[in-house]
Formats: sequence, structure tokens, C-alpha cells
Amino acid sequence: MTRVYRRYVAVGDSTTEGMDDPDGRGGYRGWADRFAEHVARSQPGHALEYANLAIRGRTAPKIRAEQLAPALALKPDLATVVAGMNDIMRGSFDVAAVAADILAMQEALVASGTTVLTFTLPDPAPVMPIAKPLRGRVLALNEAIRKTTADSGAILLDLGAYPVASDPRLWSDDRLHANSAGHERIGHALAYALGLPDFDDSWNKTLPPPVRRPRHQSITAELAWIRRHMLPWAGRHLLGRSSGDNRECKRATPTPVELEA
Repeated sequence: MTRVYRRYVAVGDSTTEGMDDPDGRGGYRGWADRFAEHVARSQPGHALEYANLAIRGRTAPKIRAEQLAPALALKPDLATVVAGMNDIMRGSFDVAAVAADILAMQEALVASGTTVLTFTLPDPAPVMPIAKPLRGRVLALNEAIRKTTADSGAILLDLGAYPVASDPRLWSDDRLHANSAGHERIGHALAYALGLPDFDDSWNKTLPPPVRRPRHQSITAELAWIRRHMLPWAGRHLLGRSSGDNRECKRATPTPVELEA
């Protein structure tokens, strides 16, 4: 019999917030919203409340400092904890410190009786060739996440072990966030990892071979990406700013998940 969940709380950064999966109302939907809908739909007759405390740009220590206590105060019986990508992109990256923050969040929630899920990070190199120097950091953090999850008793979706997770067609124009199709796959994968009925491993099905673009189109696309995304990001970080400065989470109060007919 499938377990009935009463309250789901998501903590994390921009990917948990839902960027770049537009909700049609000027905000973002994202895999956490989609996962909440899958859980709610799997337990007809039982309402699921959902809160999303994630804020874009947050590093693992900030997520722990700002979101863990509020998450525990909401007394969830289901939670997702996803962190680390913003840490990887900083010169001060310390995999042991990031892993310690992730483990502390997982352990605190598991100790409160919460079922906790997390996932490893996809290889960024196929999506963003300029990020190849960061690949070693991603692999190191993924190994650390596998260990922390085994130690804490959380459920691991080993997203980084599947090549399809790094297919550029599942990523948005900024190459840092999944697009709507990518968020849908992650939501499906988490539902499968949780053992919800009617979900299988089809989320990791590879896409058809891509159509190769002429070289001049590829160069034009790279230059456009640098101008539109990389330079503004670099400018913010040089000034010590974050895309999440002065932002609040999108769903601080647990509210029932509404399902479309």
C-alpha cells in the first residue's frame, strides 16, 4: 500500500524554485511543483499540503542557515533537499563543507520522521562546454552526495549517472537550469524513486539523435549565450551580488496542491 503524505516541503536554490519552467502566470512551476502534483494524485481522497522555501542563488550553507529551521517548523513528512550547484561555481568551493551542510539538512529532517529525497547533479560539460573545468567538482560533489544520502537514510535519485540528464535539449537557454521538459523528467524520476504507483524508469529514455547545426550557427549561438547569460552572471559575482538578493521564496506557507481535472 502506498504511504499517504500529509505535507511536502522543498528546500534548495533556483532549480528547486523552478527556473526555467514558466507557469504561464509570470512565475515558475518546476520539478518540485510537478513532484508535489504526482504525490497528490497518487493518494486520492487525501490532501497534500506543499511549501517551497527555495530561493535562487543560494549556496548550501545559506540554504542550511535560512531554510532548514523553517522547514522543520512546518513538520513535513516528505521533503526534498537539493543544493550545491551555486557552490561549485565559486572559487572557494569546498566539497567537504558542502557535503557537511547537505548531510546536516538530511539528518535533521530524517530524524524528525520525514521522508527525504535528493539527487546528484548532471554533468555540465555537454550542456555548457565552457564549464568543462567544473566537471571534476560536479563528480566530486556527486560522490559526496551519494555518501551523505547513504549515511542519512534519505532517498537518492542518481541523476548524474544518466547521460540523458545532460542532453542540452532538456536545458533552458541559460544552460544552468532545466527547461520545462527537463523539469518534467526530474519530477517523474522523483516520483519513481519514491515508489509511487504508475511511475517507471521511462524518465531516463534517451532522446533521438540531434540534428547537427552548421558551424556558423553554433558559433553565433555561443556568442549570444555569452552576451545574454555569461557576462551578466560574471558581472553580478564580481560585485558580490546574487540573482536571489532581496527575494523571498515562492510558497512559504503550506497550501493544498490543486490538481487539474
